[in-house]
Amino acid sequence: MTASSMTASSAATPGIVITGASGRMGQMLIKTIVDHPRARLVGAVERSGHAWVGQDVGIAMGGPELGVTVTDDAVEAFSVAQAVIDFTSPEATLGFATLAAQARAVHVIGTTGMNDAQISQLEPASRHSVQMRAGNMSLGVNLLVQLTKKVAAALDEDFDIEVIEAHHHHKVDAPSGTALMLGEAAAEGRGVTLADVSDSGRDGITGARKRGDIGFSAIRGGDIVGEHDVLFAGQGERIVLRHMATDRAIFARGAIKAALWGQGKEPGQYDMLDVLGL
Repeated sequence: MTASSMTASSAATPGIVITGASGRMGQMLIKTIVDHPRARLVGAVERSGHAWVGQDVGIAMGGPELGVTVTDDAVEAFSVAQAVIDFTSPEATLGFATLAAQARAVHVIGTTGMNDAQISQLEPASRHSVQMRAGNMSLGVNLLVQLTKKVAAALDEDFDIEVIEAHHHHKVDAPSGTALMLGEAAAEGRGVTLADVSDSGRDGITGARKRGDIGFSAIRGGDIVGEHDVLFAGQGERIVLRHMATDRAIFARGAIKAALWGQGKEPGQYDMLDVLGL
């Protein structure tokens, strides 16, 4: 193969680095990339001291060798990447955003639990590279976001809005990133700011529900991949919009789609609605 054909091949199949390689999503992403016709796994990153560091990632996952060694040196890993897919922690994601920008790699962020201050800290890195962040990468959820916005806009405050989400017992944040996406969509549909009308964490004698509030309820148990309902409850009638995920691979496929979509785009901040043309 000539140098020019190798370059063309690399451009056609962007190299992707996975951070948090040992995690549930990290392993799913690796498996999905290995089977993907238009993406290549070129790096796997874990925190310093992790047992996987120095091992071939395929062997560490209990499978065949993949020719990619797990490293704790994100700078080195990102230097050969066209994209980084990141489902880690808010603090780690902020560091990875800077490194992805330095490498001019597309940074796909699926990390949840980020507060407003942390989200604002991502902006400087997006001036130098494509940054694609979403609380949920699935097509169905992003359609649900659009539907939620439209229904909220059509109904007045006689309808209470409640976002109900369920996840596996390993999930560490609540409400989920997807629930917050849906809450933001409902608030936007009503022309209000979610921070002003959010109602979550009810316990004890809380008093009557405030008219116009958008409520959140979180369920944690078993191996639930992800279930989200948006309930519009009025007098004598209820409307329920629902999405149920039964396979974590939908999030991996969406993240890879975002990584491929971002190739050649102008630096900036994007979301899955941009990727999906919604």
